[in-house]
Amino acid sequence: MKKKPILGVICLVIIPAMIIFGDQVNPDNLKDSEIDGSNVFHIRLADPTLYENGVYVDYFQVEKGVYEFRFVPNGDSPQKLSIKLFAESDVVLMDNHFELEGSLVEDDISSWYTWDYLGEKRISFDELQQIKIIVSPNGDLRGPVSIELVPIK
Repeated sequence: MKKKPILGVICLVIIPAMIIFGDQVNPDNLKDSEIDGSNVFHIRLADPTLYENGVYVDYFQVEKGVYEFRFVPNGDSPQKLSIKLFAESDVVLMDNHFELEGSLVEDDISSWYTWDYLGEKRISFDELQQIKIIVSPNGDLRGPVSIELVPIK
């Protein structure tokens, strides 16, 4: 009997099946593949000339649904970032403040930091509407950060 080839074939069948169906185990874990891929707002704030009077202001349109802010910061990004969203009627829909946090990652041969903003990143909208966004780096204009608002399925 040749048990080694049979065991190898079983492994070649089971491992891909686990990879393919592994997402079914934890459906609450949102991944990039579960986002429809189209952001409704994106800006890379890296140049202080983008800020008028120390803040960035823009307008965009959202549809009904749940959205999430995503950030791509680094160690030089603003330590505090404030984001306000207004409806067309100037009603404040969101007034959140985010704190930059670095996490040290170490392995056997090196160490590095990863960066993220802490704060409430999700917001839902009840209808199609025009939104005004105000992003304030709270006076810290030297470091870059990318900000996007993406719909969540």
